[in-house]
Amino acid sequence: MSGCDEPPPPLLVEAVAQFNRGDYFEQHETLETLWRAEPRPVRRLYQGILQIGVALYHLERGNHHGAVYMLTRGSKYLEPFAPICQGVDVQALLDAAAATLRNVETLGPARLREFDWGSAPRVRFLTDPRI
Repeated sequence: MSGCDEPPPPLLVEAVAQFNRGDYFEQHETLETLWRAEPRPVRRLYQGILQIGVALYHLERGNHHGAVYMLTRGSKYLEPFAPICQGVDVQALLDAAAATLRNVETLGPARLREFDWGSAPRVRFLTDPRI
């Protein structure tokens, strides 16, 4: 996919750090800036990560429908970029999002607060993003 062999742009590195800290609202803002400015298809990578983060934001707030919807939608954006793009382990993120979706669906709206945040998806770089 065009752009995948490039190093991650600084805003992606910043957004991943925000995502992994659980700053889901902030990562949304950072990635939105990045994907809006990117004209190439790699913009969907940024949008997919953004939407997985938004799903976790919904999950924090007990919004079952929003979490399910965004986990599903975000994964669809990410699939063409697997297994790796711009150093991001896209396949691992897809796998973690799928496991989270199964967990959220099993818990249902009534038990959503029981979600184990230790199993929440994280975005990993397979290469040093500073290269």
